[in-house]
Amino acid sequence: MTDYMKLGDTYLLHTYNRFPIVLERGEGIRLYDDKGREYLDSAAGIAVYALGYGNREFNDALKNQIDKVMHTSNLYYNEPACLAAKDVCEVSKMDRVFFTNSGTEAIEGAIKTARKYAFLKDGRTDHNIIAMEHSFHGRSMGALSVTGNAHYREAFEPGIGNVRFASFNDLESVESLMDDMTCAVIMETVQGEGGIYPSRDEFIKGVRKLCDERDILLILDEIQCGMGRTGYMFAWEKYGVKPDIVTIAKALGNGVPVGAFAMTERVAGNSLVPGDHGTTYGGNPFACAAVSEVLRQFREKDIVSHVRKLTPVLEKTLDEIKDRYGIIKERRGAGFMQALELEGSCAPVIEKARENGLLIISAGANTLRIVPPLVMEEDDIAELGRRLDKALKEA
Repeated sequence: MTDYMKLGDTYLLHTYNRFPIVLERGEGIRLYDDKGREYLDSAAGIAVYALGYGNREFNDALKNQIDKVMHTSNLYYNEPACLAAKDVCEVSKMDRVFFTNSGTEAIEGAIKTARKYAFLKDGRTDHNIIAMEHSFHGRSMGALSVTGNAHYREAFEPGIGNVRFASFNDLESVESLMDDMTCAVIMETVQGEGGIYPSRDEFIKGVRKLCDERDILLILDEIQCGMGRTGYMFAWEKYGVKPDIVTIAKALGNGVPVGAFAMTERVAGNSLVPGDHGTTYGGNPFACAAVSEVLRQFREKDIVSHVRKLTPVLEKTLDEIKDRYGIIKERRGAGFMQALELEGSCAPVIEKARENGLLIISAGANTLRIVPPLVMEEDDIAELGRRLDKALKEA
């Protein structure tokens, strides 16, 4: 373990403060380090491994595609991309999709789409975008520009420009920033890195109404909260609204790097054309085979219903823990995307949890984030509760 960590510290760019373990393999909702120690995983690779580790059907689908072809470029059609496109459009209720390599790239594509849509209306290039304070959309320049945490942006300014930040769940704040040059509102349906804050019903419906009245595009970032995590395939479905553009990633590939931005036909027919956007690896046969297999298992195993069924069990477990410890201010979230906000730093709890065989991550300095694989069962939730309780006692 020490040798691998030394190698990493020597040769990897130091942009992460890594925990001192070397993970080697996974099975179900558990990970094992190179010494064979077992960890119950409540992070799922940051909400990625929805179907769990070592999923035999998923692995076989990837191996099968490897034996055919992994990459061909987007100069040609390939079978997995066409099938995956149909699958994503059907499940997202959208009409067109563009495959990317990550969620950040999906955000970049969504921003470009919105600006091109506005440009074709009036020929101007000075349209503005309204984003949300405390939001997180990624680390590339466009995604960073609409990320509502000044600390992330300050060393890399200026960004793409013409971005205004409203208060999340404050409709008046959004409306006050709108003008004739607003081309899009971008927001997470459930804020993730900002502390796990779901949209309020009246807020997201109000934003949708404002956008409809002014022909402003609504971009919903479902990279973390989508793909069944909240007990709905996409979190916006709970509210009875529909975005003009939706960004998807993380669980879409169950560990394979893949993302997507999808849109309605109205937006697709009035925005990007050949030459406006592209990617070398996005939509390659290997990644798209992963997408189709993920969505097949979601359908056949009814993953969304499973999450909805077990959400009360997870919430009850976390509520009981909250009631036992005065340092826990609040439990909030939706589905298998939960948070425990502490009075102080959550770092000591995360450390003690790791020592007790529980991997847990933060969403801000004082908030524990619980985003386990969606295949977690009731017994697993009970074990998560026991290990977290022990970590809190020790911390």
